[in-house]
Amino acid sequence: MGLKALRQKKWIKIMTNTYVLVLTIFVIWMAFFDTNSLLIHRELQKEINKLEQKKEFLKKEIEHDKKLLEKLSSKDELEKFAREKYFMKKDGEEIFLIEYEDSLKLKQ
Repeated sequence: MGLKALRQKKWIKIMTNTYVLVLTIFVIWMAFFDTNSLLIHRELQKEINKLEQKKEFLKKEIEHDKKLLEKLSSKDELEKFAREKYFMKKDGEEIFLIEYEDSLKLKQ
């Protein structure tokens, strides 16, 4: 098959068309090599999704902390929190920590 016979094929005519060549090169350039390529765009979109999830988590944490601050505005609640969380005590008091067997990690 010679060069002239090859040029007569339908797909070769289409692929050697100037407009098709330029369009193909443009699409390949935009998809892979450009600064704003599809690959970079996909990576950035994944990063945006991760940051939005983190933002939602932090918003929930802020709401939880606001509720805790409102709760601790009372002197009695603050004292209860300090006793339970940090094992603080008043002068002259003794603290006994009670641990149940199922809460302990037993070595076998």
